[in-house]
Amino acid sequence: MKVGIMQPYWFPYIGYFQLINAVDVFVVYDNIEYTKKGWINRNRILLHSEAAPVTVPLKKDSDFLHVDQRFLSENYAKDKVKLLSKIKEAYKKAPQFSTVFPLIESILNQNETNLFRLIHHSIQAVCDYLEIKTKIVISSTIDIDHNLKSQDKVIAIAKILEATQYINAIGGLQLYDKATFEANDLQLHFIKSNPIEYPQFDNDFIPWLSVIDVMMFNSKQEIRGFLTDVTLL
Repeated sequence: MKVGIMQPYWFPYIGYFQLINAVDVFVVYDNIEYTKKGWINRNRILLHSEAAPVTVPLKKDSDFLHVDQRFLSENYAKDKVKLLSKIKEAYKKAPQFSTVFPLIESILNQNETNLFRLIHHSIQAVCDYLEIKTKIVISSTIDIDHNLKSQDKVIAIAKILEATQYINAIGGLQLYDKATFEANDLQLHFIKSNPIEYPQFDNDFIPWLSVIDVMMFNSKQEIRGFLTDVTLL
């Protein structure tokens, strides 16, 4: 059985969903420290021919809290209207807008104030749309020592799930040691996205934007082709 584990990201790039599609069980961390410099509550979309940031504003709180302890801003009701307006302005003429925008609206209009639950719902909703059948598990529900760090925590999760293979994003290539995984009866692989390009209006192509961009310009069938356009290392 193949397992993948990642931090939660808000409408992440296509590579995130390629990893989910490549495994049998995908574990998303909720009990992991939130970092402002990461992509947990922000991403980029195509706006006026440029990569533009989009962010889910958060309630001010300690920078040391876990993702599942962070909450949306007190003004989220107004913030999401501005966010949706920005996305609409960016993609209202995109070929899949009429199908995809209602999906994004439904995700952001959830009666939810917790950051992790909003992201978890968005990941599952995109997987449902793309017909990705992988089981998604929340890390805190897994019975391990959650004080473990990095590679040790990954191995503990994979073993308790009875995995035989752990597949990670290519960005983790320097973080894990194949010999250590093999000593724990686990094969370690890394998934690398092959170059993907598609028309973005008349714009010079800007890669690795949010999956929102991918969904706005490509049919579900086309995206399902992208999901397997990877190299396994």
